[in-house]
Amino acid sequence: MQAEINVTPLVDVCLVLLIIFMVVTPMLTGVKVNLPESKTATTFEEKRQLPITVKEDATLYVDSTVIRRDQLAGELERLHTQHPERPVLVRGDARVKYGEVVDVLGACRAVGFHDVGLASSQPTPAVAAMRRSASPGRRSAPI
Repeated sequence: MQAEINVTPLVDVCLVLLIIFMVVTPMLTGVKVNLPESKTATTFEEKRQLPITVKEDATLYVDSTVIRRDQLAGELERLHTQHPERPVLVRGDARVKYGEVVDVLGACRAVGFHDVGLASSQPTPAVAAMRRSASPGRRSAPI
């Protein structure tokens, strides 16, 4: 009599765990947005910021929940009463209209959030070098 180990249930469990991680991992990173680039962009690790994202099509996300523009003030009020000192990080897409981001900043200030910041990303060295070589040099005008 020879004993054999059946590994089929183990493989099934591993595949299910793999699928769960593949589905959940993108949700942990928040809403994908193409941030504008800034040479002075820095990262700061404070208490958890409240991310408000304005996508290219002007869709609003508070944390990772999509909301309508007319719901923004009410949602911000609710969140401000829960955590009045929580910093807010506005993540506006590089191609969104400037006024859309300014409206979100104004709504945050109107509710009472004092620590409101704008998110940007640092340019990658290759992209920065391409932009420098593609843009004509500055010429000083005669005085």
